[in-house]
Amino acid sequence: QVKKQCDQKLLIRMKTKCVPCSLNLDTQCPAGYTKITNGTGTPDCRYYLEIKTYTLSFPGCRHRCVKEFEQPECCQGHWGPDCMGK
Repeated sequence: QVKKQCDQKLLIRMKTKCVPCSLNLDTQCPAGYTKITNGTGTPDCRYYLEIKTYTLSFPGCRHRCVKEFEQPECCQGHWGPDCMGK
């Protein structure tokens, strides 16, 4: 039995919205994503507050999330929707 289908595993990475670190404990990743940071997340961003005519910038935190995705692909020498070609 020759293997015809060689799916590729892709890792999709994303970061949640930047918020005050104290509020980031309960932040969840979107559906299907797994959180890979703990606690308050990573303090590597800034969030903004608008007060009347001013916009203030503060250091904030966000979480990193990943999602594994399998992309269907034919093995070398095979093609088509069923990877039957030779």
